[in-house]
Amino acid sequence: MSQPTQQPPYGAPQPYNPGPAPAQARNGLGTTALVLGIIGLLIAFVPLLFWLGGILGLLALIFGLVGLGRAKRGEATNKGVAVAGTVLAALTLVASVFMGIVTVMAVDEAVDEINKAVEAGAPKEATAAAEEPADATGGTEGEAPAVDETLAAGDSVIYDDDVTVTVSAPKAYSPSEFAIGHTSGNKAYQVTVVIENAGTEKFDSTLTTADARAGKEGVEAEQIFDDTVGGGFDGTIAPGKKATVVYAFDAPADAKTLTVEISPGISYDSSQWELTL
Repeated sequence: MSQPTQQPPYGAPQPYNPGPAPAQARNGLGTTALVLGIIGLLIAFVPLLFWLGGILGLLALIFGLVGLGRAKRGEATNKGVAVAGTVLAALTLVASVFMGIVTVMAVDEAVDEINKAVEAGAPKEATAAAEEPADATGGTEGEAPAVDETLAAGDSVIYDDDVTVTVSAPKAYSPSEFAIGHTSGNKAYQVTVVIENAGTEKFDSTLTTADARAGKEGVEAEQIFDDTVGGGFDGTIAPGKKATVVYAFDAPADAKTLTVEISPGISYDSSQWELTL
């Protein structure tokens, strides 16, 4: 036997039937665009990391545009954040391009400076101190040797920046009892080195070095440090000015030659003078 369906009494409240829940706003892309835009803009101004800033700026731009699209469709509520992220992304891309151009220009300038320094360090020519009579073969005695050959006493080397180095003939030197670098039984010789700056810029002579070898065996001729020798070059040489330093070297008693090598600096080629003792 079926039971009759009981109807709610008239006027009784009907049960509430809620509709479908509203979709949750998806604000993640706009926030991501803002964060990437801020980080990318900061990195874009780092000279060697501008490319990374550009990548972050591109990602921020993509996320920002997608976030704006969601905001327009009502799927997101952070339109302002998405706009800010998109603007920062555009600024990041511009900054990255700018820093890329600046970095490339800086590298090119540095390479040019290095090339100039290398060119300046190459000897331009070697000249004899004085002309001598022609010999029987028609040549000139004391003629300036080629740049890659050993020079003689009084010869000069002129570098591309018009820095000239001249080494004199050796003279006997008597070390004092307080001299450093002299060995008993050896002979000491002094040479005068003159650096002339005929260029247009100051020349830093601080890094000038002088070394020597003695005799046929080319044994090291130790530099002597004494009251009047061994000081070396110091400071800058103004255009049109000269600087003179006297070096002394210790050589075996039977040595007949002294090879002196002078380098005006780390970016210059060194030159050698073959001196007769």
